Amino acid sequence: MAIKVLIYDDNVALRNSMAVLLNDIDDFEVVAAMPNAETIVTDLQTFTPDVVLMDIDMPAVNGVQAVKNIRKINDQLPVIMLTVFDDNENIFKAICAGASGYILKRYATEEIPAAIRNVLTGGAPMTGSVARKVLQMVPQAKDEQQEKADLSKKETDILQLLVNGYSYKMIATEIGISIDTVRFHIKKIYDKLHVHSATEAVSRALKDRLLSFLF
Repeated sequence: MAIKVLIYDDNVALRNSMAVLLNDIDDFEVVAAMPNAETIVTDLQTFTPDVVLMDIDMPAVNGVQAVKNIRKINDQLPVIMLTVFDDNENIFKAICAGASGYILKRYATEEIPAAIRNVLTGGAPMTGSVARKVLQMVPQAKDEQQEKADLSKKETDILQLLVNGYSYKMIATEIGISIDTVRFHIKKIYDKLHVHSATEAVSRALKDRLLSFLF
């Protein structure tokens, strides 16, 4: 079954080229390519996408607000921000709103197909320069914050890899454990952080400064 993709971007040329790119890949289907996110709630009901590509800078309803609107009705649907902005404020706002990934438009042709596959397997895909900025937002953790989270060393390692955009398979390879073991540890992380998804875990890590080291 094809992966259903819903695109929001007010740049008609980019919107159309992205739709053509994805529709040319056998297991992708662009169900709609919209110029704005004013109808996001009804669009989700109409098109039932598996993943959403969301521009940040749009008229009427910007991408960050659109993600917030999505999260009010669906906290699991992957939403990848597709944008020209790589400044800290936009990245942080998008992640805290519930974005699942953050890809710069100038790398979209190269990165979007893999990013969609990544996010559907539990990853949080980000363009490399964005991932570095995210890591820079995570200062040295305070001891009391780590104690409050009560994460083990391995759980902290896995959370760091989630922040860095790794999928479950990539985490398993990096740490040398099975994917089932990764899922077990991530479930424990979710329980301890009181979250339900990789996006929420990354957001909590950033907002509460839970990570004690940077790559």
